[in-house]
Amino acid sequence: VRFVTYGREYQPSNIVRKRRHGFLARLRSKSGRKILTRRRMKGRKYLSH
Repeated sequence: VRFVTYGREYQPSNIVRKRRHGFLARLRSKSGRKILTRRRMKGRKYLSH
């Protein structure tokens, strides 16, 4: 490839953001629930999107 440009990968979309990293998405999987537990233990104000 001749002309490689980086840095344009992030195209913000609230729908995708909520679906992938949202609270309900975290609850659905076992590993996601572990993430929420860890963030609660740490005392985070916001657990997820």
